[in-house]
Amino acid sequence: MPTTFTAPDGLPLSYTVWEGDGRYRRPVVLHHGFAADADVTWVRPGLVDTLVRAGFTVIALDARGHGASGKPHDPAVYGEAVMAADVSALLDELELPEVCLAGYSMGAIVSLLVASNDRRVRCLAVGGVGAGIVDFGGVDARELDREQIAAGLLAQDRADVLPAARPFRRLARRAGADVEALAAVLRAPSPGPIRLSALSVPTLVLAGESDQLAAEPERLAAAIAGARLVRVPGDHMAAVAHPAFATALADFFAYSDTGEFRPAISSPA
Repeated sequence: MPTTFTAPDGLPLSYTVWEGDGRYRRPVVLHHGFAADADVTWVRPGLVDTLVRAGFTVIALDARGHGASGKPHDPAVYGEAVMAADVSALLDELELPEVCLAGYSMGAIVSLLVASNDRRVRCLAVGGVGAGIVDFGGVDARELDREQIAAGLLAQDRADVLPAARPFRRLARRAGADVEALAAVLRAPSPGPIRLSALSVPTLVLAGESDQLAAEPERLAAAIAGARLVRVPGDHMAAVAHPAFATALADFFAYSDTGEFRPAISSPA
């Protein structure tokens, strides 16, 4: 069942814990993408089930502005740096000395920020991002205009929604999202450059083979010492739901925890 804790600025944030069988000492913390929530990104596609079946305890957070967490309409309370502080606050709340952290799209940016500043992150996986992290410090600005997406979410008439905004509008509707809160998220300050050189933990970069928002993921992997790149089928919306994504995630975290290269699960979820 979801549980609520209070962020440093007083906003209520929701998270859910699924207990593993104890074979791994580090829980896996998951951070979803923009306009989705923990259920849409991690539960429905079967990733939580795959990780729990592999033996991991899994913790999934609903980011501020999303899911069951607080949803102010003020851009000043958002931004990936603020969300990164929320993740560290969750680790404080649960008194976790070390974790594996995975994020997708917006959640990948947040996870990179957390891992570059919080030593409790001992292994990291990021998906749905690529060279945009290196060039812009976030999602590839050559492919995504944040203001266009915000306008598309708020538009009353679908005819006024530009093609680039339509997938996010559909995703927001699937998640039952508060579109005014989501528009505020998009209008928040960008985090600026991410200190990729500060990352020293085992890192996995996962990218959909046809994901334009994760273009040139090999450049992101090359910018992180020792990072491994795995490509999976699918575009930005579909890649995270492909069984190969969940399998790669479980195997990587198992290897990072035990030091033994062996499959964490016998078959895809």
